[in-house]
Amino acid sequence: MATRIATLKTLTLIAAIAMALGLKAGPAQAQRQEVLTVAGGCFWCVEADFERVPGVGDVVSGFTGGTVPNPSYRQVTGGGTGHYEAVEIPFDPSVVSRRQLLDLFFRSIDPTDAGGQFCDRGESYRTAIFVNGPEERAMAEAAKAAAAEELGQEIVTPILDEATFYEAEDYHQDYYRKDGRGDVILTRAGPQTKAEAYKFYRDACGRDQRVRELWGDDAPFVGG
Repeated sequence: MATRIATLKTLTLIAAIAMALGLKAGPAQAQRQEVLTVAGGCFWCVEADFERVPGVGDVVSGFTGGTVPNPSYRQVTGGGTGHYEAVEIPFDPSVVSRRQLLDLFFRSIDPTDAGGQFCDRGESYRTAIFVNGPEERAMAEAAKAAAAEELGQEIVTPILDEATFYEAEDYHQDYYRKDGRGDVILTRAGPQTKAEAYKFYRDACGRDQRVRELWGDDAPFVGG
């Protein structure tokens, strides 16, 4: 009974946050900020999703978990570095908690897939949560257990010790926002701004379709 109540509380919380995603959030106050580091496949998509959450500041795309210092995007996606495409999510805990963000994270990915995410395959596109200390680890384990119970499937997303985070090239930061004349690139769909190319990629990769299939109405960022 207690487990069922806890699950209902989690779902109610996710629904409340999902309703708030349409509101424009101000930047989190620097003096109150904490940081959550996660890997959820393509970092363009994770950045775009979490920058919509009230209380979250400017999400940074980068790489972590590997052995190569200051890697390039080409190195990481080429394989062999051990790095994940990851993001640092700065947040104001008086507005949104770490546990809330973890619950949203699990419901924004396919945590049953150990080989990558959606159309992106390989080690750099695996999912993971990075923690600093036993308190953060316990919170991540609890969120993982709640997600597994709701989904009714094994969750393969590992919880790893925090490692050095390397920012990706400027080209990748806020990629989904780049909609100016100087941001036009050639894609399979013809010339597009990077923002248009991002939307084309996200749809073609099947991210939202798979997340909707797994999580249904509890998928807070579908269509982002």
